[in-house]
Amino acid sequence: MTNGKTVMIADDEERMRKLVGDFLKKAGYRVVEAENGKRALERYQEEPGIDLVILDVMMPLLDGWTVCREIRKRSNRTPVIMLTARGEESDQLFGFDLGADEYVTKPFSPSVLVARVQALLRLVDDSEKAKTVLDRNGLQIHKDGRFVTVDGAGIDLSPKEYELLLYIVENEGVALSRDQILNAVWDYDYFGDARTVDTHIKKLRLKLGDKGDFIQTVRGFGYRFEGKKDEKLD
Repeated sequence: MTNGKTVMIADDEERMRKLVGDFLKKAGYRVVEAENGKRALERYQEEPGIDLVILDVMMPLLDGWTVCREIRKRSNRTPVIMLTARGEESDQLFGFDLGADEYVTKPFSPSVLVARVQALLRLVDDSEKAKTVLDRNGLQIHKDGRFVTVDGAGIDLSPKEYELLLYIVENEGVALSRDQILNAVWDYDYFGDARTVDTHIKKLRLKLGDKGDFIQTVRGFGYRFEGKKDEKLD
């Protein structure tokens, strides 16, 4: 079963490609191979769905440094891991200057390499999530800019109102107690009481207009948000 991510391995050693590829496939990744630098660049251009690139430094036709430089001309988002038999600090700094994200010295543990792949892709996913606009039937929370619109019109929210709305929307469909909301939005060192939540919810509902009905009261417990599923917007 795949996880929907594609990793390209570029190394002139077939044995190395197979070894790393088998570990990646076992972890659920789709694997694309390239036997030299020229082919690596061609495959990267041919397959826009490549999520991460593993590059051997010493390859025929084009070396890994050149391939990394060319990839960075096309995208700053695709993580690049450099593989090399040389461990000199100057080489590592050179690779980072070119835009490499990780530098792995041979010999290495394939399991550790897969863990680094997973960590880099998590960072990319987290970055994308941070830019996501949460859209609930006309109620949009622009997380990157920390502002909210209703049917395209901006609404004025205080910082706490914004954080409260974001928290309940991100937990859509979950009944949240007043204490849970206090702990999450006001933090554990808050010395107020649950009526603070009720007051802010009341203000939120008014500001959201007819979208305020998305915030439902769970009698004797707290609140639940019911809207639509996320949509990623450009």
